[in-house]
Amino acid sequence: MAEVRRFTGEAFGSWLTERRRRGVFAPAGVEEAVAGILAEVRERGDLALIDLTERFDKVRLSPENLEVSRAEREVARGGLDATFLAALETARERIAAYHRRQIPKGYRFEEASGNILGQAVRPLGRVGIYVPGGRASYPSSVLMGAVPARLAGVREIVMVTPPGPDGRVDPAVLAAAEIAGVDRVFRVGGAQAVAALAYGTETVPPVDKIVGP
Repeated sequence: MAEVRRFTGEAFGSWLTERRRRGVFAPAGVEEAVAGILAEVRERGDLALIDLTERFDKVRLSPENLEVSRAEREVARGGLDATFLAALETARERIAAYHRRQIPKGYRFEEASGNILGQAVRPLGRVGIYVPGGRASYPSSVLMGAVPARLAGVREIVMVTPPGPDGRVDPAVLAAAEIAGVDRVFRVGGAQAVAALAYGTETVPPVDKIVGP
């Protein structure tokens, strides 16, 4: 049940300021820990991803299975209920209908003096999507990240998401990746996954932009 609070005078302002502060400042030691993870991935690449995944997710991977194969993605989609898949398709279409109206368009014109002016709008080459995992399944994060990118004309969409205890990626998340047109999926999460997308490793390609919750 939701908690209901009543405020009088300046009490609400103080309460709101405190909650905003919680979202801005990380707990002590977090920034240092993340900086160490970023440096480790930048220096050691795939080996760092493997070691960090074992440390945080208790799953031992290898360079060969960091990437989720196309066959595994197809099997995941095929094993899901048809009603659920239809819901994902409907969600994709609704998200696309909304974002299609946001696509910016360039323009070009010639001044009386003969100068050619304008604005060229071009899509990014490669975008990375971070999808949370672990205790819950978030196929909606896949759709909300990938569908706008695909509409914008992004050439390649790369997704990272943490593996479950068995080393597999949630089937619903993989199905959403198939439906949304994600090109590549890697079973790695946390700050190490973001670092991999930012710097690139032997297996994970660097991207131009990272999106996600």
